[in-house]
Amino acid sequence: MSIRDDVINMKKVAPVMAGSSIDIRNKALLLIKDSLKNNKDKIFEENKRDMDNATASGIDDAVLGRLKFDEGKLSSVLDGIDMLIGLEDPIGKVSLKRELDEDMTLTRISCPIGVIGIIFEARPDALVQISTLCVKSGNCAILKGGRETANTNRALFDIIHEAVVTAGLPDNSMKLATTHSEIDEMLNCEGYVDLIIPRGSNAFVQYIMNNTRIPVMGHADGICHIYVDEHADIDMALKIIKDAKLQYTAACNSVETILVHKSIADTFITRLKEYMIENKVCLHADDELADRYGLSHLPEKGYIEYLSPDASVKVVESLEEAVEHINTHGSHHTDSIITDCDSNAEYFMNMVDSAGVYRNCSTRFADGFRYGFGAEVGISTSKLHARGPVGLDGLVTYKYTLTGNGNIVADYAEGRRQFKYKELI
Repeated sequence: MSIRDDVINMKKVAPVMAGSSIDIRNKALLLIKDSLKNNKDKIFEENKRDMDNATASGIDDAVLGRLKFDEGKLSSVLDGIDMLIGLEDPIGKVSLKRELDEDMTLTRISCPIGVIGIIFEARPDALVQISTLCVKSGNCAILKGGRETANTNRALFDIIHEAVVTAGLPDNSMKLATTHSEIDEMLNCEGYVDLIIPRGSNAFVQYIMNNTRIPVMGHADGICHIYVDEHADIDMALKIIKDAKLQYTAACNSVETILVHKSIADTFITRLKEYMIENKVCLHADDELADRYGLSHLPEKGYIEYLSPDASVKVVESLEEAVEHINTHGSHHTDSIITDCDSNAEYFMNMVDSAGVYRNCSTRFADGFRYGFGAEVGISTSKLHARGPVGLDGLVTYKYTLTGNGNIVADYAEGRRQFKYKELI
């Protein structure tokens, strides 16, 4: 059976999934959690196969860290499932209830998006996060993970799918795609797939966007900034930068460019250089700054996403220049200011056009689990529908229901009746 056939069948059961009770969906999540724990040895065994294959093929250490699924990763996804179970049902929320006339009521109510295709990077824990979010939000899901973790993905999917069906949800509500050709086939399923969420490189996301007419939600690069203001606590700034750069270098929310106000540049960059050398981070700067402080020169493409123990440094003349640089050269993902000045912080947080804008904290907080969403299907830098870490709220849309009593437009158009417009909530 082709992906298109699977998607057509999935579209048919989407209303069943959407109409399922929160008790059944939470039951499915509990079964998933228990089954993951009970089958962890099998999962770890399959992950070892993937890790051995990846090591033999010469994949670098930064990527290997993303491929690994161990006790720590398992504990993290189980915590995420617990958090999801504790969250209220995202389906059926009433956000507007208005009496148009005495016998006619308009209601806006949340509902699942429907059929979502998620193509994600080579992180097996992402498969658990994405599938459980789709279960909780009542969406059907087509999952395509990276080939580097094919064995782990298959083991995880089979466990999750069995739990979903055992709980009473439709068998066709979840599908694992395994080949690249299936991605191309899915991209041509307009009318059956409601949304595509890609997680991967800039080139990959652009490929998805350019080769489908299905709406796409996601982000390309994660060029995140930390601006060290003239009123910054330097010790705090160094601590935050270390976390934002080194806590997980391959994450899309790790800091890639450090902006420094000119009035503290000499003191701060000297300390930053020493601090980064101790932590084996290579700092890059334009020719003048690199020569002055003995830093590496910027890559040919300039201020880029490194996803490695590298970062760019730039001195700015003012807060306004810092904001302009971020809005021009950033990717509108997550950016932070380190400052003790309230007015500077307010200007920065109002003027920086990013999905996440922080003060005095690490960019690494841009994460659905850390936001209390349970998990996320990805980070969106779009301004339509969902922005930032996409959790349950980003996986639902809404519909309008209108209940009347034989009402017809002609009565209002011809003046026999008038709208009342009374808010009921």
